[in-house]
Amino acid sequence: MGTVVIFGLVTILAIFGLLRSLKDKNFFGAFFAFGTLAVFGWFTVMTVLHHGFPTGH
Repeated sequence: MGTVVIFGLVTILAIFGLLRSLKDKNFFGAFFAFGTLAVFGWFTVMTVLHHGFPTGH
């Protein structure tokens, strides 16, 4: 279940990277940040839907 936590952190960092790239008008960086956001965001959502939220032991 650590996978969903790691995917979630990468997704959050991709959001910040996308916003910063757009602010700096770095469209090449924004393209890759959006790709990262799309892929890891999709993996995060699907992992949560399929396996549920991670539980603390």
